[in-house]
Amino acid sequence: MVSPLLSVQGVNASYGEAQVLRDVSLEVATGEVVTLVGRNGAGKTTLLRCLMGLHRPTAGTVTLDGNDITHLPAHRRTRRGLGLVPDDRGIFASLSVEENLKLPPGVSDSAWSVDRVYESFPVLKERRRFPGTKLSGGEQQMLSIARVLRMGARLLLCDEPTEGLSPVLVHQIGDILRDVKAAGVTVLLVEQNVRFASTVADRHYLLAQGRVAQTLDNAEVKEREHELLEYLGI
Repeated sequence: MVSPLLSVQGVNASYGEAQVLRDVSLEVATGEVVTLVGRNGAGKTTLLRCLMGLHRPTAGTVTLDGNDITHLPAHRRTRRGLGLVPDDRGIFASLSVEENLKLPPGVSDSAWSVDRVYESFPVLKERRRFPGTKLSGGEQQMLSIARVLRMGARLLLCDEPTEGLSPVLVHQIGDILRDVKAAGVTVLLVEQNVRFASTVADRHYLLAQGRVAQTLDNAEVKEREHELLEYLGI
């Protein structure tokens, strides 16, 4: 069997005395888009932070390409191809699109050039002289994803990319994620919108109270959509 690109085994995490993650295990294969679905407070963002090295787990292991990265700092995980697209997008509002793209250095062999970004995201080329404050929410999200690809991410950790966006922009983000997958990039996506998730992802992990409660494919999501929407409060 081919080893997964990302393997998470038995991860626990806490904030003080409050345990947030409980024995979380999951795998993501190269080229997959996989979602973490769950209610607010289920531990989805905390898990991404643990994977990126921004929060220290109290137990468990994180393996990338067969190498244990559990205790590596965030910058060394970035050099190995992990990239986080945070829910606040993390772009520099006072800088132009092109300045935002040129600011982060390429830190791995898989780093995208600015020209490749413009080829994949032509709207960013059109807006290259616009400051971040003049971009729509969807364009800001596009720029946030592109900046991480510029650094060389092979595995994108995306935190709620559709939150607060209109249906039209949600559709655009779906197109972006499908294009990113077609370019060979793997994605682990935190998403509460299961309808959207089923249009872009291959599989879904349902988190409940800090645990992986179920693993679902798209057929199961469609069959149980009403139940899942009710559970998630959507």
